[in-house]
Amino acid sequence: MELGLHRCGEADCLSPPPARGEAHTYSSILKLVIKNMDQIKHKYVQVDGLKLHVAEIGSESSPVVLFLHGFPEISYTWRHQMIAVANAGFRAIAPDYRGYGLSDIPPQPEKTSFADLVKDTAIILHSLGISKVFVIGKDFGGMVAYVFALFFPEKLAGIITLGIPYMPPQALKQLQTLPEGFYMRRWQEHGRAEADFGRFDAKTVVRTIYILFSRSEVPIANENQEIMDLVEPSTPLPSWFTEEDLETYAASYGKSGFLTALQIPYRSMLEEIAPPNQDPNGMIIEAPALFITGEKDFFFSFPGMAEYLKCGIKNYVPNLEIKYLPEGSHFVHEQFPDKVNQLLLNFLNLNKY
Repeated sequence: MELGLHRCGEADCLSPPPARGEAHTYSSILKLVIKNMDQIKHKYVQVDGLKLHVAEIGSESSPVVLFLHGFPEISYTWRHQMIAVANAGFRAIAPDYRGYGLSDIPPQPEKTSFADLVKDTAIILHSLGISKVFVIGKDFGGMVAYVFALFFPEKLAGIITLGIPYMPPQALKQLQTLPEGFYMRRWQEHGRAEADFGRFDAKTVVRTIYILFSRSEVPIANENQEIMDLVEPSTPLPSWFTEEDLETYAASYGKSGFLTALQIPYRSMLEEIAPPNQDPNGMIIEAPALFITGEKDFFFSFPGMAEYLKCGIKNYVPNLEIKYLPEGSHFVHEQFPDKVNQLLLNFLNLNKY
Protein backbone atom coordinates (compact mmCIF):
# COMPACT_ATOMS: atom_id res chain seq x y z
CA MET A 1 0.00 0.00 0.00
CA GLU A 2 1.26 3.45 -0.86
CA LEU A 3 0.92 5.71 2.11
CA GLY A 4 0.60 9.24 0.75
CA LEU A 5 -0.40 11.65 3.50
CA HIS A 6 -1.36 15.17 4.36
CA ARG A 7 -0.40 16.79 7.65
CA CYS A 8 -3.14 19.33 8.21
CA GLY A 9 -2.46 22.75 9.64
CA GLU A 10 -4.17 23.74 12.89
CA ALA A 11 -6.82 25.90 11.19
CA ASP A 12 -7.44 23.16 8.64
CA CYS A 13 -7.82 20.56 11.38
CA LEU A 14 -10.34 22.43 13.45
CA SER A 15 -12.56 23.58 10.60
CA PRO A 16 -15.15 20.96 9.69
CA PRO A 17 -15.28 19.81 6.07
CA PRO A 18 -17.91 21.51 3.93
CA ALA A 19 -21.39 20.05 4.14
CA ARG A 20 -22.72 18.28 1.08
CA GLY A 21 -26.39 19.08 1.53
CA GLU A 22 -27.19 16.37 4.08
CA ALA A 23 -30.02 16.86 6.56
CA HIS A 24 -27.45 17.34 9.31
CA THR A 25 -24.47 19.62 8.72
CA TYR A 26 -20.96 18.79 9.88
CA SER A 27 -21.01 21.76 12.24
CA SER A 28 -24.24 20.71 13.97
CA ILE A 29 -22.96 17.16 14.47
CA LEU A 30 -19.62 18.45 15.72
CA LYS A 31 -21.45 20.58 18.29
CA LEU A 32 -23.25 17.49 19.57
CA VAL A 33 -20.04 15.47 19.73
CA ILE A 34 -18.11 18.25 21.49
CA LYS A 35 -20.93 18.71 23.98
CA ASN A 36 -20.66 15.06 24.96
CA MET A 37 -16.87 14.77 24.61
CA ASP A 38 -15.91 18.24 25.83
CA GLN A 39 -12.38 17.29 26.90
CA ILE A 40 -11.52 15.85 23.50
CA LYS A 41 -9.97 17.68 20.51
CA HIS A 42 -11.04 17.13 16.93
CA LYS A 43 -8.82 17.13 13.83
CA TYR A 44 -9.05 16.17 10.17
CA VAL A 45 -6.49 14.26 8.13
CA GLN A 46 -6.58 14.20 4.33
CA VAL A 47 -6.54 10.71 2.81
CA ASP A 48 -7.32 9.96 -0.87
CA GLY A 49 -9.04 13.33 -1.22
CA LEU A 50 -11.23 12.65 1.82
CA LYS A 51 -11.14 14.48 5.14
CA LEU A 52 -11.15 11.89 7.91
CA HIS A 53 -12.17 13.00 11.39
CA VAL A 54 -9.91 12.11 14.32
CA ALA A 55 -10.83 12.63 17.99
CA GLU A 56 -7.81 13.00 20.27
CA ILE A 57 -6.90 13.58 23.91
CA GLY A 58 -3.62 13.31 25.83
CA SER A 59 -0.03 14.48 25.62
CA GLU A 60 1.77 14.01 22.29
CA SER A 61 4.75 12.61 24.19
CA SER A 62 2.70 9.80 25.77
CA PRO A 63 2.30 6.22 24.50
CA VAL A 64 -0.49 6.12 21.93
CA VAL A 65 -3.73 4.14 22.08
CA LEU A 66 -5.66 3.93 18.82
CA PHE A 67 -9.39 3.16 19.09
CA LEU A 68 -11.23 1.64 16.12
CA HIS A 69 -15.03 1.58 16.25
CA GLY A 70 -17.55 -0.95 14.96
CA PHE A 71 -21.11 -0.63 13.63
CA PRO A 72 -23.45 1.12 14.33
CA GLU A 73 -20.83 3.07 16.22
CA ILE A 74 -18.58 6.03 15.43
CA SER A 75 -15.57 7.43 17.30
CA TYR A 76 -18.02 8.78 19.92
CA THR A 77 -18.47 5.22 21.16
CA TRP A 78 -15.06 5.50 22.88
CA ARG A 79 -15.97 8.60 24.94
CA HIS A 80 -15.54 6.77 28.27
CA GLN A 81 -12.34 4.95 27.33
CA MET A 82 -10.50 7.87 25.73
CA ILE A 83 -10.75 10.06 28.80
CA ALA A 84 -9.79 7.20 31.12
CA VAL A 85 -6.61 6.26 29.24
CA ALA A 86 -5.62 9.92 28.81
CA ASN A 87 -6.00 10.47 32.55
CA ALA A 88 -3.73 7.46 33.06
CA GLY A 89 -0.92 8.99 30.97
CA PHE A 90 -1.66 7.79 27.45
CA ARG A 91 -2.55 9.62 24.23
CA ALA A 92 -5.92 8.44 22.92
CA ILE A 93 -6.83 8.70 19.23
CA ALA A 94 -10.13 7.60 17.66
CA PRO A 95 -10.84 8.14 13.96
CA ASP A 96 -14.16 7.87 12.16
CA TYR A 97 -13.75 5.55 9.19
CA ARG A 98 -14.38 6.97 5.73
CA GLY A 99 -18.14 7.15 5.28
CA TYR A 100 -18.77 7.13 9.04
CA GLY A 101 -19.29 9.87 11.62
CA LEU A 102 -17.69 13.20 10.80
CA SER A 103 -15.45 11.77 8.08
CA ASP A 104 -16.17 12.35 4.40
CA ILE A 105 -18.24 9.88 2.44
CA PRO A 106 -16.24 8.24 -0.37
CA PRO A 107 -17.54 8.95 -3.89
CA GLN A 108 -18.40 5.26 -4.34
CA PRO A 109 -19.28 3.84 -0.91
CA GLU A 110 -20.07 0.45 -2.45
CA LYS A 111 -16.40 0.03 -3.38
CA THR A 112 -14.99 0.68 0.12
CA SER A 113 -12.85 -2.20 1.39
CA PHE A 114 -11.13 -3.39 4.54
CA ALA A 115 -7.86 -2.60 2.76
CA ASP A 116 -9.00 1.04 2.51
CA LEU A 117 -9.60 1.23 6.27
CA VAL A 118 -6.22 -0.33 7.07
CA LYS A 119 -4.48 2.08 4.68
CA ASP A 120 -6.40 5.01 6.17
CA THR A 121 -5.30 3.95 9.65
CA ALA A 122 -1.65 3.80 8.64
CA ILE A 123 -1.82 7.22 6.95
CA ILE A 124 -3.51 8.82 9.97
CA LEU A 125 -0.78 7.50 12.27
CA HIS A 126 1.95 8.64 9.90
CA SER A 127 0.35 12.05 9.55
CA LEU A 128 0.28 12.45 13.32
CA GLY A 129 3.91 11.33 13.66
CA ILE A 130 3.08 8.09 15.47
CA SER A 131 5.40 5.11 14.95
CA LYS A 132 4.23 2.77 17.75
CA VAL A 133 0.71 2.18 18.97
CA PHE A 134 -1.63 0.08 21.05
CA VAL A 135 -4.67 -0.78 18.93
CA ILE A 136 -8.10 -1.32 20.46
CA GLY A 137 -10.91 -2.48 18.18
CA LYS A 138 -14.60 -3.06 18.86
CA ASP A 139 -16.80 -5.31 16.72
CA PHE A 140 -15.49 -5.23 13.13
CA GLY A 141 -12.96 -2.64 14.33
CA GLY A 142 -11.22 -5.67 15.78
CA MET A 143 -10.97 -7.11 12.28
CA VAL A 144 -9.42 -3.86 11.04
CA ALA A 145 -7.06 -3.93 14.03
CA TYR A 146 -5.86 -7.46 13.33
CA VAL A 147 -5.33 -6.84 9.61
CA PHE A 148 -3.36 -3.73 10.57
CA ALA A 149 -1.31 -5.91 12.95
CA LEU A 150 -0.53 -8.37 10.15
CA PHE A 151 0.64 -5.62 7.79
CA PHE A 152 2.45 -3.45 10.34
CA PRO A 153 3.70 -5.70 13.18
CA GLU A 154 6.59 -3.31 13.85
CA LYS A 155 4.12 -0.56 14.78
CA LEU A 156 2.16 -2.67 17.25
CA ALA A 157 2.77 -2.41 21.00
CA GLY A 158 -0.27 -4.55 21.79
CA ILE A 159 -3.78 -5.29 20.58
CA ILE A 160 -7.13 -5.44 22.36
CA THR A 161 -10.46 -6.36 20.81
CA LEU A 162 -13.96 -6.26 22.24
CA GLY A 163 -16.94 -8.22 20.96
CA ILE A 164 -15.09 -9.98 18.12
CA PRO A 165 -11.83 -11.92 18.54
CA TYR A 166 -9.25 -12.63 15.87
CA MET A 167 -11.01 -14.69 13.19
CA PRO A 168 -9.10 -16.40 10.36
CA PRO A 169 -10.77 -16.53 6.93
CA GLN A 170 -12.22 -20.01 7.51
CA ALA A 171 -13.97 -18.83 10.66
CA LEU A 172 -15.53 -15.89 8.82
CA LYS A 173 -16.76 -18.25 6.09
CA GLN A 174 -18.49 -20.30 8.79
CA LEU A 175 -20.80 -17.36 9.45
CA GLN A 176 -22.23 -17.86 5.96
CA THR A 177 -23.64 -21.22 7.09
CA LEU A 178 -26.06 -19.53 9.49
CA PRO A 179 -29.72 -19.30 8.34
CA GLU A 180 -30.77 -17.00 5.49
CA GLY A 181 -32.44 -14.67 8.00
CA PHE A 182 -29.15 -14.11 9.90
CA TYR A 183 -28.65 -10.35 10.02
CA MET A 184 -25.20 -10.41 8.38
CA ARG A 185 -26.47 -12.41 5.43
CA ARG A 186 -29.50 -10.14 5.05
CA TRP A 187 -27.32 -7.02 5.09
CA GLN A 188 -25.01 -8.56 2.50
CA GLU A 189 -27.97 -8.75 0.10
CA HIS A 190 -27.89 -5.65 -2.10
CA GLY A 191 -31.08 -3.69 -1.90
CA ARG A 192 -32.73 -5.57 0.95
CA ALA A 193 -31.07 -3.72 3.83
CA GLU A 194 -31.45 -0.42 1.99
CA ALA A 195 -35.19 -1.04 1.71
CA ASP A 196 -35.42 -2.24 5.32
CA PHE A 197 -33.54 0.76 6.75
CA GLY A 198 -35.22 3.15 4.32
CA ARG A 199 -38.59 2.74 6.03
CA PHE A 200 -37.26 4.67 9.03
CA ASP A 201 -35.21 7.73 9.90
CA ALA A 202 -31.58 7.32 11.02
CA LYS A 203 -32.48 7.70 14.69
CA THR A 204 -34.91 4.79 14.57
CA VAL A 205 -32.42 2.59 12.71
CA VAL A 206 -29.63 3.22 15.23
CA ARG A 207 -32.05 2.81 18.14
CA THR A 208 -33.29 -0.52 16.78
CA ILE A 209 -29.80 -1.89 16.15
CA TYR A 210 -28.58 -0.86 19.61
CA ILE A 211 -31.50 -2.67 21.23
CA LEU A 212 -31.13 -5.70 18.95
CA PHE A 213 -27.37 -6.04 19.46
CA SER A 214 -27.71 -5.63 23.23
CA ARG A 215 -29.55 -8.95 23.43
CA SER A 216 -27.94 -12.35 23.92
CA GLU A 217 -29.86 -13.98 21.05
CA VAL A 218 -28.30 -14.06 17.59
CA PRO A 219 -30.44 -11.74 15.38
CA ILE A 220 -32.19 -14.00 12.86
CA ALA A 221 -35.36 -13.00 11.02
CA ASN A 222 -38.05 -15.29 9.67
CA GLU A 223 -38.40 -15.73 5.92
CA ASN A 224 -40.98 -12.96 5.49
CA GLN A 225 -39.64 -10.72 8.24
CA GLU A 226 -37.07 -7.91 8.05
CA ILE A 227 -34.26 -7.36 10.57
CA MET A 228 -35.64 -3.99 11.70
CA ASP A 229 -38.90 -5.74 12.61
CA LEU A 230 -37.16 -7.91 15.24
CA VAL A 231 -37.56 -5.03 17.73
CA GLU A 232 -40.94 -3.73 18.85
CA PRO A 233 -41.14 0.10 18.57
CA SER A 234 -42.12 0.36 22.25
CA THR A 235 -38.95 -1.44 23.46
CA PRO A 236 -36.91 0.89 25.72
CA LEU A 237 -33.27 1.71 25.12
CA PRO A 238 -30.71 -0.12 27.27
CA SER A 239 -30.38 1.72 30.60
CA TRP A 240 -26.75 2.65 29.93
CA PHE A 241 -27.51 4.26 26.53
CA THR A 242 -29.08 7.70 26.87
CA GLU A 243 -31.34 9.65 24.55
CA GLU A 244 -28.49 12.16 24.20
CA ASP A 245 -26.18 9.35 23.08
CA LEU A 246 -28.80 8.28 20.56
CA GLU A 247 -29.15 11.85 19.24
CA THR A 248 -25.39 12.02 18.64
CA TYR A 249 -25.37 8.77 16.67
CA ALA A 250 -28.54 9.71 14.80
CA ALA A 251 -27.14 13.06 13.69
CA SER A 252 -24.05 11.28 12.37
CA TYR A 253 -25.95 8.69 10.35
CA GLY A 254 -28.41 11.34 9.24
CA LYS A 255 -25.41 12.86 7.45
CA SER A 256 -23.60 9.77 6.24
CA GLY A 257 -26.43 7.34 5.63
CA PHE A 258 -25.71 3.62 5.86
CA LEU A 259 -24.27 2.75 2.44
CA THR A 260 -20.63 2.66 3.55
CA ALA A 261 -21.57 0.78 6.71
CA LEU A 262 -23.38 -1.91 4.72
CA GLN A 263 -20.42 -2.25 2.38
CA ILE A 264 -17.89 -2.48 5.18
CA PRO A 265 -18.10 -4.68 7.15
CA TYR A 266 -20.99 -6.74 5.81
CA ARG A 267 -20.46 -6.85 2.05
CA SER A 268 -16.66 -6.94 2.39
CA MET A 269 -16.67 -9.65 5.08
CA LEU A 270 -14.99 -12.29 2.91
CA GLU A 271 -12.53 -9.94 1.24
CA GLU A 272 -9.11 -11.56 1.12
CA ILE A 273 -6.24 -9.38 2.29
CA ALA A 274 -2.90 -11.15 2.14
CA PRO A 275 -0.20 -9.87 4.49
CA PRO A 276 3.27 -9.19 3.03
CA ASN A 277 4.57 -12.47 4.50
CA GLN A 278 2.82 -15.28 2.65
CA ASP A 279 4.19 -17.94 5.00
CA PRO A 280 1.41 -19.45 7.17
CA ASN A 281 3.27 -18.11 10.19
CA GLY A 282 2.58 -14.64 8.80
CA MET A 283 -0.99 -15.05 10.04
CA ILE A 284 0.20 -15.30 13.64
CA ILE A 285 0.01 -12.23 15.87
CA GLU A 286 2.94 -12.32 18.28
CA ALA A 287 2.19 -9.06 20.09
CA PRO A 288 0.58 -9.03 23.54
CA ALA A 289 -3.16 -9.34 23.07
CA LEU A 290 -6.37 -9.12 25.08
CA PHE A 291 -9.93 -10.06 24.15
CA ILE A 292 -12.79 -8.72 26.26
CA THR A 293 -16.24 -10.19 25.80
CA GLY A 294 -19.53 -10.07 27.61
CA GLU A 295 -20.93 -13.50 28.39
CA LYS A 296 -24.30 -12.24 27.12
CA ASP A 297 -22.86 -10.91 23.87
CA PHE A 298 -24.85 -12.48 21.03
CA PHE A 299 -21.58 -13.02 19.12
CA PHE A 300 -20.45 -15.32 21.93
CA SER A 301 -23.47 -17.50 21.01
CA PHE A 302 -22.37 -18.09 17.41
CA PRO A 303 -21.93 -21.80 16.62
CA GLY A 304 -18.46 -22.98 17.61
CA MET A 305 -17.39 -19.61 19.10
CA ALA A 306 -17.02 -20.80 22.71
CA GLU A 307 -14.95 -23.79 21.56
CA TYR A 308 -12.81 -21.61 19.28
CA LEU A 309 -12.03 -19.23 22.16
CA LYS A 310 -11.18 -22.17 24.38
CA CYS A 311 -9.08 -24.25 22.02
CA GLY A 312 -8.37 -22.62 18.67
CA ILE A 313 -7.62 -18.93 18.89
CA LYS A 314 -4.21 -19.25 20.55
CA ASN A 315 -2.94 -21.00 17.43
CA TYR A 316 -3.13 -17.54 15.83
CA VAL A 317 -2.67 -15.23 18.83
CA PRO A 318 -0.37 -17.14 21.22
CA ASN A 319 0.02 -14.27 23.71
CA LEU A 320 -3.70 -13.72 24.10
CA GLU A 321 -5.56 -13.29 27.38
CA ILE A 322 -9.37 -13.48 27.45
CA LYS A 323 -11.54 -11.65 29.97
CA TYR A 324 -15.24 -12.37 30.37
CA LEU A 325 -17.73 -9.95 31.91
CA PRO A 326 -20.70 -12.03 33.17
CA GLU A 327 -23.53 -9.60 32.33
CA GLY A 328 -21.81 -7.92 29.42
CA SER A 329 -23.56 -7.37 26.08
CA HIS A 330 -22.10 -6.65 22.65
CA PHE A 331 -21.59 -3.02 23.78
CA VAL A 332 -19.72 -3.97 26.93
CA HIS A 333 -17.48 -0.87 26.79
CA GLU A 334 -20.52 1.42 26.98
CA GLN A 335 -22.47 -0.82 29.34
CA PHE A 336 -19.69 -1.28 31.90
CA PRO A 337 -17.15 1.47 31.14
CA ASP A 338 -15.42 1.36 34.54
CA LYS A 339 -14.84 -2.40 34.38
CA VAL A 340 -13.64 -2.28 30.80
CA ASN A 341 -11.42 0.73 31.46
CA GLN A 342 -9.72 -1.09 34.31
CA LEU A 343 -9.02 -4.10 32.08
CA LEU A 344 -7.65 -1.81 29.36
CA LEU A 345 -5.41 0.08 31.78
CA ASN A 346 -4.08 -3.11 33.35
CA PHE A 347 -3.05 -4.32 29.89
CA LEU A 348 -1.67 -0.97 28.73
CA ASN A 349 0.41 -0.43 31.87
CA LEU A 350 1.75 -3.98 31.77
CA ASN A 351 2.93 -3.55 28.16
CA LYS A 352 3.74 0.15 28.21
CA TYR A 353 6.54 1.14 25.82
